Amino acid sequence: MKRADIERIVFTAVGELNATLPDSKHVPTEGGTRLLGEGGRLDSIGLVDLILSVEQKVQDTAGIGITVADEKAFSRKQSPFLTLDTLTDYVTALVQGTDG
Repeated sequence: MKRADIERIVFTAVGELNATLPDSKHVPTEGGTRLLGEGGRLDSIGLVDLILSVEQKVQDTAGIGITVADEKAFSRKQSPFLTLDTLTDYVTALVQGTDG
């Protein structure tokens, strides 16, 4: 899968998450949207929901099982959960087997 495919999956998962949130809490589907930290759009439960949805969609679309939130992700110098771009890049690396 290419990065553009993963980005579509991530944005679809965000859209589904947004459907469960009040309008004031919607996460914009833009690469630079901050997920966590200062200015972050998600709380911990929202992040878990998003990650689980992305994992399931990758499995359904590509038949590839990945675990996004693991020790490797949390030990990285830059968190893959900062923005939609960093999440997309990390998932792409996992799917392509280049996650270091």
